Amino acid sequence: MQTQDRTEQIFKLTSSIAQQLEKSRITEYIGLLNRPWRLIWLNMLAGTARGVGIAIGFTFFAATIIYLLQVLGALNLPIIGDYIADIVRIVQRQLELDY
Repeated sequence: MQTQDRTEQIFKLTSSIAQQLEKSRITEYIGLLNRPWRLIWLNMLAGTARGVGIAIGFTFFAATIIYLLQVLGALNLPIIGDYIADIVRIVQRQLELDY
């Protein structure tokens, strides 16, 4: 009876380990390691996607900051308004030079 319980425990443990390996998708990882060009391609694609995402995000962020600076500059605050107006003029000149 004791050997049957022991065998059942080993079976449960083995089944648990097999399920964890399936969840971790280790076979896909090993498949990628066996095909290095596919791994390189996926990493290039992921890097390009991250780069484009960062560029788009920074563009929206910078546009929002410039817009807020223009709004603050339009309020004609004594000291801050002049400083912000100078920054906006510099950015606008730079944009005109790029085109």
